[in-house]
Amino acid sequence: MSSPPIQWYPGHIAKAERALREQLKLVDVVLEVRDARIPLSTEHPQVRQWLGNKQRVLVLNRLDMIPIQAREQWTDWFRAQGEEPYFTDAQHGKGIEAVTKAAQAAGAQMNQRRRDRGMLPRPVRAGVIGFPNVGKSALINRLLKRRVVESARRAGVTRQLRWVRISEQIELLDAPGVLPSRLNDQQAALKLAICDDIGEAAYDNQRVAAVLVDLLKELQVAALLQSRYDLDATLMTGEAYLHSLATTRHQGDVERTARELLQDFRKGALGAIALELPPA
Repeated sequence: MSSPPIQWYPGHIAKAERALREQLKLVDVVLEVRDARIPLSTEHPQVRQWLGNKQRVLVLNRLDMIPIQAREQWTDWFRAQGEEPYFTDAQHGKGIEAVTKAAQAAGAQMNQRRRDRGMLPRPVRAGVIGFPNVGKSALINRLLKRRVVESARRAGVTRQLRWVRISEQIELLDAPGVLPSRLNDQQAALKLAICDDIGEAAYDNQRVAAVLVDLLKELQVAALLQSRYDLDATLMTGEAYLHSLATTRHQGDVERTARELLQDFRKGALGAIALELPPA
């Protein structure tokens, strides 16, 4: 199934990125939020360069959507890279306290340096960054213990930068999702589309749903499709599976079937699935 490569870089994202790079100069620590289902595909290639030597807390959100075993594998892998990942489920408030503590610990070092120079301590300025729709707004609302930023399972809801105070100790910069201006890795772009971490206008539902089926077979979890739809994917390509499923469920309506399959994956109706595992 051939369709043009996935590219999505709306004007508001280009504008937000310029503003973000300016604001990051004022930030002491950055909470980088990624999607736990695809931690590598939701890593922004420029983030490290933007941050220089600022401290960073790595947050992997949607913990509820991956198996425990995948979480353990990713924890080991990130630790081997010298990083501590913080897993959260921002929708339900899990793992939030550990993130707050990590941001405060980073801030304590900053305030110690201020004291050493004879300056008064001040609240830690933390920036929250990541791709659209990885759960940044939900995370901020949890950190604040109240709903102050609009949160929706839709890419591109947050449009402007703003500072919100969490406590006497922390101020947060809520920033719109940022995407690389070019998605060079199309495998990663397809995973962003599957996980709804990119605008819907960027992709073809049928192609993306077919890729999801192929990916589930590759990850050896295609049995989840059979238990949901009572149709075995083992001997079919993703595209053929989609067409067969359309015949059995929706009188051959492939588009409707593709949307349903993607929706079921995104809502967790197929089960907990990690679409990426650590590189061997």
